[in-house]
Amino acid sequence: MATLTVPTSRTAIPGILRNRAAAKLLALAAVAAVLVPLANSHWGSNTWPHTLTVDLSHPLATASNWVIDNRDTHPLFLYGFGYVSNAVVLAVRAVYLTLLAAGWTGVTAFGALVAWRVAGVRLAAGTAIAFLTCGALGMWVPTMQTLALMVVAVLTSVAVGALLGLAAGLSDRLDRALRPVLDTMQVLPAFAYLLPVVLVFGIGVPAAVLATVVYAAPPMARLTALGLRGADPEVLEAVESLGATARQRLLTARIPLARKELLLGLNQTIMMALSMAVIASVIGAGGLGDRVYQALASVDVGAALAAGIPIVLLAVVLDRVTAAAGEGGAQPRTIGWPYVLAITVAVALATRLLGTLDWPSGWTLHIAEPVNRAVDWMTAHLYSGVPVVGGTADWAGHFTTWILDPVRGGLQWLPWWSVLLLVAALAWLIGTWRTALTAVLAMAAIGVLGVWEPSLDTLSQVLAAVAVTLVLGFAAGVAAARSDRVERALRPVLDVCQTMPQFVYLIPVVALFGVGRAPAVAAAVVYALPAVVRITAQGLRQVDPAALESARSLGATGRQQLWQIQLPLARRSLLLAANQGVVLVLAVVIIGGLVGGGALGYDVAFGLAQGDLATGLVAGAAIVCLGLMLDRVTQPTERRARKGA
Repeated sequence: MATLTVPTSRTAIPGILRNRAAAKLLALAAVAAVLVPLANSHWGSNTWPHTLTVDLSHPLATASNWVIDNRDTHPLFLYGFGYVSNAVVLAVRAVYLTLLAAGWTGVTAFGALVAWRVAGVRLAAGTAIAFLTCGALGMWVPTMQTLALMVVAVLTSVAVGALLGLAAGLSDRLDRALRPVLDTMQVLPAFAYLLPVVLVFGIGVPAAVLATVVYAAPPMARLTALGLRGADPEVLEAVESLGATARQRLLTARIPLARKELLLGLNQTIMMALSMAVIASVIGAGGLGDRVYQALASVDVGAALAAGIPIVLLAVVLDRVTAAAGEGGAQPRTIGWPYVLAITVAVALATRLLGTLDWPSGWTLHIAEPVNRAVDWMTAHLYSGVPVVGGTADWAGHFTTWILDPVRGGLQWLPWWSVLLLVAALAWLIGTWRTALTAVLAMAAIGVLGVWEPSLDTLSQVLAAVAVTLVLGFAAGVAAARSDRVERALRPVLDVCQTMPQFVYLIPVVALFGVGRAPAVAAAVVYALPAVVRITAQGLRQVDPAALESARSLGATGRQQLWQIQLPLARRSLLLAANQGVVLVLAVVIIGGLVGGGALGYDVAFGLAQGDLATGLVAGAAIVCLGLMLDRVTQPTERRARKGA
């Protein structure tokens, strides 16, 4: 029997509305048509309304004064934070005295033997040369101070991060609770971590170590949880079938299977701890970072470079050794740990008997004076007046006049509510309404804190630096993805740049451009560029080869393949590169306040230097909000298809 089907009458959806982005644009246009006239009639001024501002200077000053007045008498500090502070001081001092007791030969021998143990002779030789160079530059004692702080901070960060990662890896509820916290902590610039610990612990080593722990622990926690959750289910099922308890499964299966992620977490924790330990020189950490900070404050580029080179060498050595330990390729062919300790003790005792624990003064190379002479020559010959191309100071001045000033003026000219609407529109187009709401609330909080104009100044520097970074990074990434020769040439440069702490990037830009906003932007560009290049190149190389082969079979040129196949298919990687570029740029732009960058970075540095914690804390909170907003605006949200959606 034939069945007669009566077609159901449905309203056809216009084709343009079937596109999610187009539908969002139409919705935004409709909302703007209603809100813009309404907002313009009520708030015609471009500055943030004073009535919507909350003055926190008095309560913050009162709170900071109470903490300072009661730090030595209140039970909370005497029996709580005081014990923590004393434990940190004792631990750092014990490690520092141990390093000094081992002498320069003992420390160098131990570093070389550890490198030989995990990676072979080549890295061992490089490690020995790196430590000897630190001594030859006259920076042996500051290097040991930084290394002692690093050892305590890294061990604490690894312990805290591993415990948090263990909890998140074994509990879905804790994983959901920790995820937004870790996301936010990884977005925040390093400077934002200094103020809270200074308020509680004051200026000195305890505040520096604890700020470093808070900054460096999230990568360990995240990667530990990732490794535990990514364990092979078949192996876990086999272990469980043998009657193993939950604790036995954790110790004999989950943790061994997560070894690679755990060692990668250790590597990332060490690099972030070194970066933060150097920045923490602003709050009395001492060591190499303090030498760089004092030299930059007096614009002594030679002294800054003499302290900056050991920082870079230390970073490269720690990165290579921990990365090699993660790969684990050279272990079967090298000496065991008992021999490493025995040889180190023997060398240290021999050095002590010979009375040569300290680095010989006759072996020191004084590079500060020739470097400063070179900088003076550059100032006289390269800063200005260079035919055709102009000088570095001219470039900095033109960049400030033609780009930084117009961008800052344009942002400050816009009505405050239009800035919020633009932020909401960008966040919603890339993510969801939750993303947009978070970004708008973060931006609005900046106005409520009363630092709207300096925040827009910082934002203008970030936008200018990100634009330059993306142009250069995408170009270099495309070249590296399309040419193996270019990729091999860029790899060592990118490796070194990605291991250098943020503080070190200020040294060459001050030498080339002096002080100001343009040097801060230049340092931010150089710091963020390696990550953008790597992510772009990796995304383009991972494009489906079948799609490229199909395009080639249809006669597409290399340029057509790039623009019509590779770039569209690598869209998510490109957005990730942009997101990482924004976050990294913000971190260095804030530090650029130390070399004339001004805005929020200057407020934080001023608050730390003058003890005006109210100013510093408000600026730090604004930095947190600005970082959160920029992250949400540039981070694509994974959209999962839901039933019935």
